[in-house]
Amino acid sequence: MISRIDLRGDALARLDARQLRTVLPRAEFDVDAALGTVRPICEQVREHGAEALRDLGERFDHVRPTQLRVPAEVLASALRDLPSDVRSALEESIRRARLVHEDQRRVDTVTQVVPGGVVIERHVPVERVGLYVPGGRAVYPSSVVMNVVPAQVAGVGSLAVASPPQADNTGAYAGYPHPTILAACELLGVDEVYTVGGAQAIAMFAYGAREDDGTVVCEPVNLVTGPGNIYVAAAKRLLQGVIGIDAEAGPTEIAILADDSADAQYVAADLISQAEHDPLAASVLVTDSPELADAVETALQERVSRTKHEIRVKEALSGAQSGIVLVDDVEAGVRVVDAYGAEHLEIQTRDAAEVAAGIRNAGAIFVGDYAPVSLGDYAAGSNHVLPTGGCACHSAGLSVQSFLRGIHVVDYTREALADVAATVVTLANSEDLPAHGQAVTARFGDALP
Repeated sequence: MISRIDLRGDALARLDARQLRTVLPRAEFDVDAALGTVRPICEQVREHGAEALRDLGERFDHVRPTQLRVPAEVLASALRDLPSDVRSALEESIRRARLVHEDQRRVDTVTQVVPGGVVIERHVPVERVGLYVPGGRAVYPSSVVMNVVPAQVAGVGSLAVASPPQADNTGAYAGYPHPTILAACELLGVDEVYTVGGAQAIAMFAYGAREDDGTVVCEPVNLVTGPGNIYVAAAKRLLQGVIGIDAEAGPTEIAILADDSADAQYVAADLISQAEHDPLAASVLVTDSPELADAVETALQERVSRTKHEIRVKEALSGAQSGIVLVDDVEAGVRVVDAYGAEHLEIQTRDAAEVAAGIRNAGAIFVGDYAPVSLGDYAAGSNHVLPTGGCACHSAGLSVQSFLRGIHVVDYTREALADVAATVVTLANSEDLPAHGQAVTARFGDALP
């Protein structure tokens, strides 16, 4: 069901970091190939606005929305209809997420460089943000929480959510996103919600949308965040520059670094939990214990046959993106998982916290037997919008900082400028930009003070 890669002996030593990344399992996710598909979609939205969004909803989601913005009464109804246990669970998820994200708030810093010369760094929230919530094989109210909470904590003044209409919706929710997503928006106080999915949602956020008579349906945003499929990722890439983006999210992934102290049943359950997302989901075990590898394979056989989404899980586990990697010791395993740069990394070893402290590349790290990835998905308080495809080596997950911009405010007196004038002029002349220096000397009678 799941392949093995043997990096014991000198096999690992022969590989540099780049080569190691190429031999590790990874999903094929060719965003460039999808650009040709999404470019005309985005152009259609840019040119034809709301009518294009309806046409594209009918084409891709098999729903032609009459109202692109979900009415307030539908949002309120969704929250009233939400089962009480789900509401309580969402409220607890929100509470924990707020605790963590409120501790990420930044304060302005004031640095006195010289007497009379001050540089202030102000942290200013993005004015308007579009939050994308996918709605394909599963329903993701948790993604509403993970996108909205840090944006609200950052102080973003205008939030809009887009999620695809669900063809199976009936009654009051016909033509709209899944009611649990609508309920999560209402619970969080987000009243601007659009029944638009896929690449067209990203284009709507980038360009805005109007009716043929000029009525504004959706104003453009400054930043788009949230996960999605390959077409959402391609639209983000295409429109970056028109909008800011958080990341081009690829298929979800888990890596587990484990030694012979790990419980094979826990490891197998966690690999399956990630494989449940998508046939392209990656589940990777890195271990120095062949005995654990054998026990995990046995546990997978038993557990997969009992899981609801057996076919999807089998496809993911047997795909090229999943596998068991054998190494000589935990130190070698650390090198492997650092090269892999997993979205989610579990450490199930002796001294797990110490091992985790040595990891440099991961979207989020889950330490020990009682911190499965699914805890982070819903209720750890951490954010589950994380870098995929090895991007954890240079990018971080969604946080309050994702919605803030640092602005330097430079405040110098005449005396402080005079003190550094010669330095500025010298450097300007060294770059053959004399007018830069003259902008300083002009303040002192066109001469150095």
